[in-house]
Amino acid sequence: MAIAALPSVSLELELPTFDLTGKKAFVTGSSRGIGRAIALALASAGADVALSCNTGGASAEEVCRAIRDLGRKSEYYAHNVSLAEEVETMCAQVKQDFGTIDILVNNAGITRDRSFKKLTKEVWDEVIDTDLNSVFSVTKEFIDGMAERGWGRVINISSIVGEIGNFGQANYAAAKAGMIGLTKTLAREYARKGVTVNAIAPGFIRTRMVEAVPEKALESVVALTPVGRLGEPMDIAAGVVYLASQSAAFVTGHVLDINGGLSM
Repeated sequence: MAIAALPSVSLELELPTFDLTGKKAFVTGSSRGIGRAIALALASAGADVALSCNTGGASAEEVCRAIRDLGRKSEYYAHNVSLAEEVETMCAQVKQDFGTIDILVNNAGITRDRSFKKLTKEVWDEVIDTDLNSVFSVTKEFIDGMAERGWGRVINISSIVGEIGNFGQANYAAAKAGMIGLTKTLAREYARKGVTVNAIAPGFIRTRMVEAVPEKALESVVALTPVGRLGEPMDIAAGVVYLASQSAAFVTGHVLDINGGLSM
């Protein structure tokens, strides 16, 4: 039986590059915290960056100014991503201003914590709509355009909670776990079209959301974290820049845990 010849292996060393010059990125929920760090990191790597926020327009404009100071284009769009009709309007405006989007980061999210016994359908729906359904709606607007051009990156910001669960966060855990399942499925469907789809699962990161946790609870988290501290937003942003870069072209369907070793 004839065996097809394997392609020759180049001995030339190709160094990794994280340069995103010429790329256009869209980061949802990026007026503060992790989203802000992601937007600034992508711009520092050379990308033009569109931002979205539901509230906090002044903060979003501050991020835009910082990006423009780097010599990159930036605009923000104030819309509620949990509403499909607002997503449609927002994405149409992004396409009008930026033309195409090469890198999509689905970061927008909320928490509405309470035990399952006290969890109402209204509060369940609020978190699922914002944290999971929005990922479907926003990704739908951009991923096929990436496939048509033969290059794209979709990066979904999940959570350690979506992997291990957490008391009082059934809605949030379900949304973030669902995001991981969606990530892996889209990765399989779009891999041959030049689009990678990955997720990042942050641990406990120093943001307003985490700082609202009681101090004793945070002390317990830090004690259980091998590196002995909370994460910083730029720890997550660094992972996004890697997954968005050409150096991660062979990475898809992956969940990158950035949690200081809290879950291994």
